[in-house]
Amino acid sequence: MTVPPDDCLARNEWICGAYLSSRSEILTDAVVEHLRLTAVSVALALALALPLAVAARRWRWAAGPVLGITTLLYTIPALAMFSLLLPWYGLSASLVVAGLVLYSLTLLVRNILAGLRAVPEETRQAARGLGYGPVRLLLTVELPLAVPSAMAGLRIATVSAVSLVTIGAIVGHGGLGNLVYAGMNTYFKAQVLTASVLCVVIAVAADLLLVGAQRLLTPWTRGRSA
Repeated sequence: MTVPPDDCLARNEWICGAYLSSRSEILTDAVVEHLRLTAVSVALALALALPLAVAARRWRWAAGPVLGITTLLYTIPALAMFSLLLPWYGLSASLVVAGLVLYSLTLLVRNILAGLRAVPEETRQAARGLGYGPVRLLLTVELPLAVPSAMAGLRIATVSAVSLVTIGAIVGHGGLGNLVYAGMNTYFKAQVLTASVLCVVIAVAADLLLVGAQRLLTPWTRGRSA
């Protein structure tokens, strides 16, 4: 049987418009899952990293254990991490989220802590002289000034999470990674390339969005650059 010249699926080409049109629903579902897993993981990691960084900044004795433990977690290979978490979460999306949260902690904690430590002591003293208590000082002075450093960590953590989500394909919850994994097993070129390109697009788009958010949150840096 002769393959039609315009049938790129039958010829198993890397670039194939027919794949996009015929698998649009599958691609959409994979992208949505990829975005959901990334967003939930980074949000939870940020919620955990912020109090850990604040504690490490406020109590010096806590800095060593916090940084040491989060760094240790980052050194664990992804497959080993998922295996260690498997008894608690099973083969579920929660397993992937938990692994990504643990991986993101070291990037977020280190950068938030660096930002808090970079706040000039004279700025803190001036705020205390105006009657600022510890909580008000943290919320209105220290954290805003730590935003640039914290956002740098958030950008790295987000892009890393976009990449690591694909490993979740080993438990069936990898977003676009599911398509990459299945495509590699069957040597389905268009599926592998399309899913991989979409991962890159998501990572770049997320990074650009966070850059824009940082500019909105730190208007004083725009003025200084100008």
